[in-house]
Amino acid sequence: MKKHKHGKDLVFLAVILILVLVMLYSGLQILESTVLRTGTETAGNAVSKTITRDGVDYFPRQDITVVLVMGIDQYGQVADSETYSNQGASDMNMLLIFDEANETCSVLHLNRDTMVEMPVLGIGGRKAGTYYGQLALSHTYGTGLADSCENTRETISGLLYGIRIDYYVAMNMDAIAILNDAVGGVTVNVTDDFSQVDPTIGKGQVTLMGQQAINFVRTRKDVGDQLNLSRIERHKEYIDSFVEAFRARQEQETEFIMTAYEEVAPYLVTDCSANAISGMVERYGEYQVAEVVSPDGENVMGEEYFEFYLDEEKLDALILRLFYAPKH
Repeated sequence: MKKHKHGKDLVFLAVILILVLVMLYSGLQILESTVLRTGTETAGNAVSKTITRDGVDYFPRQDITVVLVMGIDQYGQVADSETYSNQGASDMNMLLIFDEANETCSVLHLNRDTMVEMPVLGIGGRKAGTYYGQLALSHTYGTGLADSCENTRETISGLLYGIRIDYYVAMNMDAIAILNDAVGGVTVNVTDDFSQVDPTIGKGQVTLMGQQAINFVRTRKDVGDQLNLSRIERHKEYIDSFVEAFRARQEQETEFIMTAYEEVAPYLVTDCSANAISGMVERYGEYQVAEVVSPDGENVMGEEYFEFYLDEEKLDALILRLFYAPKH
């Protein structure tokens, strides 16, 4: 299990979520707070139950808010596929865990290649059985809008013992280039060979612009060892510089946040209501990043694609630590 305790060591989309919340808050100028996890906003979500390990009972923590952030491997503005299948795989999946007791935020990053059981949607969007495959494919069941996001949420919740996931935010790939260019480009230290993917990305210090940013955080085929684990490391390399560039641009231009949000909004799908966003920004805006973790497992090449098999024992311990508390 990898742990990163530096405040800026967030994976790319986790920070994007926080930025989206801030953008929405600034644009809507919502001043009232709200009570999160109202009944209508979590309808249909799984409810985790008490579990026992080594004679100790653990119960689901009620003092955390969990937000699922998805990066969808799809270009263009979000749109209805007009059928209950689509081509948008969820290439990046992470959970932001806001801990109200400790006033911290932890990030659980799930490998998109994780092999898992997921619901299949059939005629009329009704469940028509399950499929065992890569986690990323869970989003391809549905229209590409809310139903696809809900399918991924249910898949991840099932993987993690039925934990409650309060909200989700999904973002298409174009938003990366939009936000990247909005801050004037992002400078990274490139260590992998991108020559077969994008010859403009050489090794060493490179200021990424436009499509370069997408290629850097998205591509794994023909880059280095081609593993998703290596791509996750590039995400962390990218975000360090992105945060610095974002802060600098925000100081220079007072209207920057609103302008950036207006550009990126058509590429987002979320079930966060205005009140929920207001409440999260007000409540969690000053929280410190506790850790960024990724479950251990084995990455193997299957018949058609890479497959990541979780270490079940270590996953069990991780779920208990992040989402449960022992009964006293």
